[in-house]
Amino acid sequence: MKNILLILLTFFLIVSCEKEIDLDLEDQSGKIVIEGNITDQAGPYYVRITKSVAFTQANQYPPIEDAQVTLSDDLGQTEVLEYIGNGFYQTYTFQGQSGRTYTLKILAEGKEYISESTMPETVTFEGLAQDSFLVAGELSYTLLPIFTDPQTLGNRYLFSYYVNDHSTKNFAEFSDNVNNGLPNQRPLLLPNDDEDDNIKVKVGDTITVEMQCIDDKVYTFYSALLQLSGGGSGGGVTPTNPPSNISNGALGYFSAHTVQVKTAVIE
Repeated sequence: MKNILLILLTFFLIVSCEKEIDLDLEDQSGKIVIEGNITDQAGPYYVRITKSVAFTQANQYPPIEDAQVTLSDDLGQTEVLEYIGNGFYQTYTFQGQSGRTYTLKILAEGKEYISESTMPETVTFEGLAQDSFLVAGELSYTLLPIFTDPQTLGNRYLFSYYVNDHSTKNFAEFSDNVNNGLPNQRPLLLPNDDEDDNIKVKVGDTITVEMQCIDDKVYTFYSALLQLSGGGSGGGVTPTNPPSNISNGALGYFSAHTVQVKTAVIE
């Protein structure tokens, strides 16, 4: 299957761990692909349901238009999403909140798919610190997300970022396995060439960075996706497709996460 989901956004990363996700995986054409997100920001929230295609075909994923999609939480809040076209289903009254566990249920083509995701507590995104280094005599830039990881082990983060109004996003996943309870020390490496539709970052460019606090299963999905894209560190065998947190063999992910956005102008 080609560019699995381009799910990402997406979403997601880096020389050694940050680069745009663009995958050619095994042919699993005809499998259901689910992309669902709920955040601590005001809705509406969206779930997209499509069918995968062979990697020999163009990235035009057939939408599933007649699914029954239900979103609920552990406090009894529930809503049946409305189909709005192109595979997208939308909420109208549902509200996401940190600390709540969310369940997504989908009935499509005679099968049921279920996923559960817990939205972590917000870790404050304080700002961005710029730095630079020389590569072949030319400056490359980094941005350090400023936040302090909580003392409790197990926090997971996803960063997406883009240059100016360019549509291409880059992604990076962080964990606190090494830096637990401490100020973040890992920078985002900004694009430094024109390959893969990236833009080389220069003085005056505006970088927009979104920080998500994500749960462990969503982190595992993105971590595997990055390794499959060739951006992960270390070696070993990776799965043919990222490990979805959705039941019954569906491809994709369902994520309940917090969102904070900061911008920086390169100086």
